[in-house]
Amino acid sequence: MKHLARSIYYNGFLFVANRMVSRVPIHWFRLFFYRHFMRFSIGSCSYIFMDAWFDSKGKGSFIMGNNSVVNQRCRLDTRGSILIGSNVSISAEVCILTADHDLQSPTFEGRTKTVSIADFVFVGTRAMILPGVVVGRGAAIGAGAVVTRNVPEYAIVAGCPAVQIGSRDPSSSAYMIEYGRLFH
Repeated sequence: MKHLARSIYYNGFLFVANRMVSRVPIHWFRLFFYRHFMRFSIGSCSYIFMDAWFDSKGKGSFIMGNNSVVNQRCRLDTRGSILIGSNVSISAEVCILTADHDLQSPTFEGRTKTVSIADFVFVGTRAMILPGVVVGRGAAIGAGAVVTRNVPEYAIVAGCPAVQIGSRDPSSSAYMIEYGRLFH
């Protein structure tokens, strides 16, 4: 009975977070909820736009640095932890996965791996980052890319699976993202 009550509480909490709180068009309200009830670490001047979807809550499951932005309708699988640096721009409808299943396991065992995104990274619209990937400082991920392996610093990757198509100039990492809007 305790397990059932705990499951109802936890899943009910995530339902409220993903279906109600994420749709409130007031950023400071959502940020307060994410910091104090979801126990996420979110740096100053960082934004999470409306309709973000999280798969779990808890200290250490989602850490985002200063001056970073997660645009609308992103799926953030926080079961295995997502670490986002400062001055990171994550475009709309990006999917970051930290959990999968072992396809060779007779029990279809679940497993989690942390995704780490360094400072000054840009992730294009509808890109997907798979479990365990490390995205290096200043890297750029093209729209619709499927990132299956680590991305080196300042690399520009695109495609499915993502491959390096160019490089960014390291001196391009001197900006500060200021992306706030009144209703988002």
